[in-house]
Amino acid sequence: MLPWRIVMADATTLNRILLDLYGLHQSDPDWLEKSLAVLTDDCEVVNIPLGATSHGPSGYARFIQAWVAAFPDSTVEITNLFSTDDQGVVEFIGRGTNTGPLLGPVGVIAATGRRAEVRFCNVQRFADGKVSSFHQYFDLMGLLQQLGVPPAMPSSPL
Repeated sequence: MLPWRIVMADATTLNRILLDLYGLHQSDPDWLEKSLAVLTDDCEVVNIPLGATSHGPSGYARFIQAWVAAFPDSTVEITNLFSTDDQGVVEFIGRGTNTGPLLGPVGVIAATGRRAEVRFCNVQRFADGKVSSFHQYFDLMGLLQQLGVPPAMPSSPL
């Protein structure tokens, strides 16, 4: 058991804690385990632009490790945050260099070596002092353009 844990955190703390912990991914070897401790066992994790849904701490781990693998030097800057008793929204800017594979809309995109700056919005619901739902929105097209990756075109005209 880790000496660090969240005990009945307030909504504002829960709203920002996953980003605060992500910010430690380069310096704290326990950052991911600490992140998983604030999620409910059945937490829904949704990557809105890719239409991917997973559940529980293991689903969040796969989701967040994919970002770290694609952008190992990444940082986040919170630009807006608000919370109610049972939900919250945090807007932030993610910055990093794409030096690892990135899951894209049509499969894995090889590392491009390019820097990117993307605006994100996380919408979270809370239950029993933990995150029970995590939905992430971001400008996928803008990210692909910054990486020099052409967008996938539909196979048939509208």
